[in-house]
Amino acid sequence: MDDTDEPLDLPKDPATRPAYVLDAQIGYLLRRATQRHLSIFAALIPGLTTTQFAALARLAELGPMSQNRLGRETAMDAATIKGVVDRLRTQGLVTSAADPDDRRRLTVRLSEKGAEVFDATKAQALEVSARTLAPLNRSEQARLLALLARLT
Repeated sequence: MDDTDEPLDLPKDPATRPAYVLDAQIGYLLRRATQRHLSIFAALIPGLTTTQFAALARLAELGPMSQNRLGRETAMDAATIKGVVDRLRTQGLVTSAADPDDRRRLTVRLSEKGAEVFDATKAQALEVSARTLAPLNRSEQARLLALLARLT
């Protein structure tokens, strides 16, 4: 593996480019890792999706916020966060109300039940991460997380 600081440059001439090997492509590998992670998550935290848990985690961390901000804080687009908040509200895990200063803005907050569910599942969520990263040693885990953070 080359440790230079130079980005990978592909030759402009298609005839001199390396063969396309699916198993060596970042998107494919990330999708496979995500599938593994989602499977572990579903086994340990049934009843919540990863996006629902992310919303609960951000609300627990940062407190009430607009639905729009919650979407930004969890890397979800407006349509996705709306669906996530609607499902969490249906489960009684969050409440929402129009902002008194701007009735167009919806403020979302954890309900008492939502706070209880988050507190009851955060240990399992840490276990999900541990199991996802288990094939790597501690140094590799730290390096992978740091490299992924640089890509986001």
